[in-house]
This record gives sequence, C-alpha cells and structure tokens, in this order.
Amino acid sequence: MNYLVKRAIEKPNGRYAYLGPLYRQVKQAAWDALKSACDTPAVTFSESELQARFPNGARVQLFGADNYHALRGMHLDGIVLDEYADINPDAWTEVIRPAIAVREGFAVFIGTPRGRNHFYRLYETARQDAEWFSALYRHADSGVIAADEVQRARRQMTEDHFAQEYECSFEAAIQGAYYARELEAARLQGRIKTLAWEPTIPVETWWDLGFTDATAIIFGQRVGRELHLIDYVESRSEGLAYYAKLIRERPYLYGRHYLPHDAGYHQQASAGVPMEQQLQALGVKPTVVIPKSDVLPGINEARLVFPRCWFDIKNCELLIDALSSYRAKWDDDKKTLQREPQHDWASHGADAFRLMAVSLKDFLPRDQRPKTPNKARQGFDLRDVTGARELGRR
Repeated sequence: MNYLVKRAIEKPNGRYAYLGPLYRQVKQAAWDALKSACDTPAVTFSESELQARFPNGARVQLFGADNYHALRGMHLDGIVLDEYADINPDAWTEVIRPAIAVREGFAVFIGTPRGRNHFYRLYETARQDAEWFSALYRHADSGVIAADEVQRARRQMTEDHFAQEYECSFEAAIQGAYYARELEAARLQGRIKTLAWEPTIPVETWWDLGFTDATAIIFGQRVGRELHLIDYVESRSEGLAYYAKLIRERPYLYGRHYLPHDAGYHQQASAGVPMEQQLQALGVKPTVVIPKSDVLPGINEARLVFPRCWFDIKNCELLIDALSSYRAKWDDDKKTLQREPQHDWASHGADAFRLMAVSLKDFLPRDQRPKTPNKARQGFDLRDVTGARELGRR
C-alpha cells in the first residue's frame, strides 16, 4: 500500500489499484491500511468507492476479485494483486493485463502458496524471465515473526499447513482441499497432458449455470474406460446465447448436454421460459437435467470418477486450477474445517465437475458405484470426502 501511495504522489493523474480476493475482505483489511499510508491531510477519501484522491490528480482505488470485471475498461499505471493464489486467474489475463497495457503500467503479485496452481506457474515463469522480479520470503528470511511464536505455531498446526503459511511451500497440500490426492495421482500417472480430440466420438458437456455468478462448461469424451476432458470454458455476465455460440463454434460432434437441476426451474427463467428450453431453442440439445443432490456425497462421487479422468493440460488449465483450489470452508473462530465448501472462484469449475460425476454413475464398475447414503446417518466425516492429507495426520 505504501508503494502504491508513493507512485501516486510521484505521477500526476496516475491511476493505481489494489485487488484482493473478496471485496468485503478488502474493505475490512486494506482500506484502513490505505488511509494510514496517505500521511497527509491533502488526500481525500471516498468510502463508497474505496478510493484515495491526491492533490496532483492521482488516485488509488481498492477492488475485490469477486467482481474483477469492475476493472474492465480502465487504464492503470499500476496494480497490486494480493493473495493471488485465491484470485481467479482470468482476472489477470482477461481484464487487468489489457488495463495496464496502454500506460505500460506495472503489476505486483503477492500471496501465500496454494499448491501448484496459477500462482505457482507465474512464480516459476518470473524466476526464469529477466524482465520479472521475483522473491520468496520464508519466516526465517523475513525476521518479522519472533522465533518463539514460530515454534508455537509449528506445534499447533499440521505439517502441510505450517509449510504453506510459514515456509512458502508450493508442495504442501492445501488445507481442506477436496481433490489433493486425486490431482497428485493424475500428475504422477501422466493423466494431465495434451489430449487428442477424437472426431468420431461424441463430446458431452457438463454445466454449472450462473444466474448472478460465473457459468462453467466442461467438454469430455468417453474413450473406452477413460474420460477425456478436452476443453473447458468459464465466463460471467454473459447470456445463454453467448454460451450457445461457444458450443456451436467448436468443431465437436456433440452427444448430450448435462445441466444442473435448477436449469428447469421457471423462477430462474427469462420471460417464464426455463433455461433448459432456452438452450434448446439456441441449438444446444439434447439436454439432460440432473436431479438435485447433496454436495458432500457428490464430492465423494467425483473422487470415485477421478481415476478415470484425463485432462488436457492447456484447454483445461483453469479447470485443473479450480479443482486444486476447491476446499472446505475454514472456521477461523473454532479453528476447524466446516462441512460445506468455500464458495469462491474455484467453485464453478468444481461444481461442473461434481455434476459430471453424478451423471456418470453408469460409467463406473458396479462395485465402485456410490451407494445411496443411509438417511439416518448424521453428517459425514471430512476425512472421507476431502482427500486433504493433513486431516488424517493426527
């Protein structure tokens, strides 16, 4: 924040931004920091816009990545992306990169590792490119945290969590990650690679429809006993015609298009026509609406399907990142994982993948198909459904 303010003071009419994962989080954590960094009465503040205005016409404004499209069309002299591992990578490629291009602005990416996702790839790129500056500061390098506090944290945290938070380890499993072991196995077994599209085999699609949020679509082919995920699209603030056009423009021979249960609801409809019927009118057919199912059993079914899944490393990069980052919500007060998943940018791809798994019960051998859970059973053990290594350590 000090750096953004320094640049704003130095450049008349400069435009600078700070982007954090969630707007509410940014307002709570960063707004006071910005005001504190502006150590002069000549700066004015707009609480509604989270903006500091300088006497030379420069401005620093705060944004949340849950609505990164608010940056679209802006021209920026610089931006800081904080906790980048928790930010949808499309924010950088689709919106922010073009926003700094006109003014040849700078971008600073900072954050805590969350496995080998887009932040990891960016860091590795920066390490090998002379045009980038990169640095990694473990607790011992920074000296910010006292040694006795580090030791207390080590005793109270799991090995993976400590390695992630204090040692900046990209290898540690994300706390509460549902598909950590499944993705690790896919990488070790070579199931994340360039996949050839089979023109004679139908391509099926699985959708997570966003009514006020992002829409995600997975494209896959059943190749013998394998499920090849060859393509993936995700976007927000677009109508159904946009996604139907994406479907038509691809050269695939289509089979069925699987939609979530609420695609057939009239209350989610435009002009009283359910979304399923709207898609059919736009040429997306035949469609199948999957009945509503509970989230945690669906995650377990996704884990059963995972060993049969192959991923195209390029076309499904965002899907892989989403599955890697999809995790149980953390209760900071109780210091424990909650039953429900964290809803963030990773949820959309993960929900489409879960819908895919629920629709593919017949694809599994009979002895591997999930059984209907006993309704009398109360809840689920998170160790059964997350796959996060640290949950079972103790």
